[in-house]
Amino acid sequence: MFIDSARIFVKAGNGGNGAVSFHREKYVAAGGPDGGDGGKGGDVIFIVEQGIRTLADFRYIKHYKAESGQDGGAANCSGKGGQDLYIKVPAGTLVKDEETGLILADLTKEGQTAVIAKGGKGGAGNQHFATPTRQVPNFAKSGTPGEERWVLLELKLLADVGLIGFPNVGKSTILSMVSAAKPKIANYHFTTIEPNLGVVRIEDGKSFVIADIPGLIEGAHQGVGLGHEFLKHVERTKLLIHVVDVSGIEGRDPVEDFEVINRELKEYNELLASRPQVVAANKTDIMENQADLERFAKYVEGKGYKLFPISAATNKGLKELLYYVSDQLDTLPETILTSEEDAEVVYKAEEEKPFEISKENGVYVVDGPWVRRLVSSTNFNDYESLQYFQRAIKKKGIVRALEDMGVNEGDVVRMHDFEFEYVR
Repeated sequence: MFIDSARIFVKAGNGGNGAVSFHREKYVAAGGPDGGDGGKGGDVIFIVEQGIRTLADFRYIKHYKAESGQDGGAANCSGKGGQDLYIKVPAGTLVKDEETGLILADLTKEGQTAVIAKGGKGGAGNQHFATPTRQVPNFAKSGTPGEERWVLLELKLLADVGLIGFPNVGKSTILSMVSAAKPKIANYHFTTIEPNLGVVRIEDGKSFVIADIPGLIEGAHQGVGLGHEFLKHVERTKLLIHVVDVSGIEGRDPVEDFEVINRELKEYNELLASRPQVVAANKTDIMENQADLERFAKYVEGKGYKLFPISAATNKGLKELLYYVSDQLDTLPETILTSEEDAEVVYKAEEEKPFEISKENGVYVVDGPWVRRLVSSTNFNDYESLQYFQRAIKKKGIVRALEDMGVNEGDVVRMHDFEFEYVR
């Protein structure tokens, strides 16, 4: 198992502002209020997309923002809602809030969605504030801001591709050349004592996970050498790259090595042995006899396998091999990352506090998301709007909270960017 991770910022769209407008028509001297409502901001939605296997692309794009809603207009015209932003992730992605550490979504199945940041609500136009005693409301509500947060993405990866072959044939070198993995490499058998995994990025939106399976030897299916633990890991892959040393410098026969490894796979698991294989004839840069490669190629291709002559040490032939493997993966069934019994686990953070009060240099400071929205929506030059503001803070409990903190008449109170003297 390999943990791939990313850290990104998501911001939902803000709600559009409500409009202050009055009906104007020929022969109608003073029509009623007809300010439209603002549109809702777009949500940020994560969706599981088939074909995406890693979080590699999130290392290049860190910020994601949904569209804001449009402001309301005259003649009761509501603003258009902002478009939702869909972010595609692979199955098995866990989404956590960075600040609280809470799990926001556990995305396990293709097509599953989760709203990670909700768009702001559109503000109400002044048409909603007309009453028999207030027929000319000269204020409207602002839209609320969309949610924003830094989120941590974690993906428990199973290898799409397994590198198999005898010890010291160059599997770790291939992995180090095609990914950011840093496997231990040395010129002795069983250098790799546990599976190493890396992400191979082909192009934007295309990547896959490759595993350097520790070297197998004859008798591995019976537990000889490194045995069952490694073969179990190979079981999880969808395609195998069979790496064979064709250089002849160790006096080995590539055809015999190829047969031994496949026999071990078959003895261990028939299904595993039937997995698609691509053959990489490695160490061609130090090959002693060209005829050995030709003989091996004839044998392998006669068995129906695709062969790529490569040199992992010089990077020769690796690009062609990886592009072919990527194309093959697109045609194979997706790896099951979680079982059907795995339940979705979603934890919700506690509702945000509407306001907080502190005292700074003798000034009572009232702040919070609700406070900011109220101040932004208030026209302090309009008497009726100011009355609405006073009723709202009293109903919300701000006045009582200030009195509990010992506020006196004449003390300065600052709410967001609006200051006033407290009057009982």
